[in-house]
Amino acid sequence: MKGSSMTTHMGSITVDSEVISQYAGAVAVECFGIVGMGITVKDGLVRLLKKDSITKGIAVTMNNNKLTLDFHVIVAYGVSILAVADNLISNVKYKVEEFTGIEIEKINIFVEGVRVID
Repeated sequence: MKGSSMTTHMGSITVDSEVISQYAGAVAVECFGIVGMGITVKDGLVRLLKKDSITKGIAVTMNNNKLTLDFHVIVAYGVSILAVADNLISNVKYKVEEFTGIEIEKINIFVEGVRVID
């Protein structure tokens, strides 16, 4: 089981990376301007991930008891990518740190595509 662990006076707590990425993905898709997570498939085509496979668009790494999150997102057409990224970073940082109790060192955002939403 890959994950992050911490030790308290009561014992050890281990949080699996899959749990962190699932929660971070749920927080991310709630952010304004985010259509969803996406991955690049062959020939540069980007595939929008369904809600049940959202963790494939997020990479979680742990280094020196701090998290690094990599998001591969698809943004809505017509919105400021900078504003969407700032909103995503602040929401995810606050909520994931509150949820896990582990400090986030870095959040990297990779914009995989732009979609027009109805």
